[in-house]
Order: sequence, then structure tokens, then C-alpha cells
Amino acid sequence: MRALPVSQTLIRSFSSSARHRFQNRVPEKQKLFQENNDLPVHLKGGATDNLLYRLTMALTLGGTAYSLYCLGWASFPHKK
Repeated sequence: MRALPVSQTLIRSFSSSARHRFQNRVPEKQKLFQENNDLPVHLKGGATDNLLYRLTMALTLGGTAYSLYCLGWASFPHKK
């Protein structure tokens, strides 16, 4: 019988009525992404987007180079 009050408190804490603590920032983001400043959409978020973009490109290029190195290493016979 104790499980019933616990489950009701969990339901109350995760219900949709408790979501009004956060401010709606969608209009601000819409203005940011719709302004015409000649930036691609994946970089309009600022420095964080630029850092994430560069990190993604570095990891992608590094992974491609490493996989090509491994492919080249595996394609030639090894001396025993």
C-alpha cells in the first residue's frame, strides 16, 4: 500500500503542470536564426556552434586519415 503514495508523488512531480518554471525562449531563437547576416545556419548560434563545428570537422578528418592509414597498413604484406 506504500507504493501508491510514492507513485502519486512521482506523477505529480513529472506532470505537465510543473513545467512553467522555464521561460519560453523560442521567439528569441527565431529572431536569431532568421536575421540575414550571411552566416550558415549551423554557425548562427555563436562561438559554441563554431567550436562544435571545428571539433566535429577535426574528428572527422582525423578519423578519415586514421582509417586510410589502417587500410594502407593492412593492404601490404608484413615481414615475419
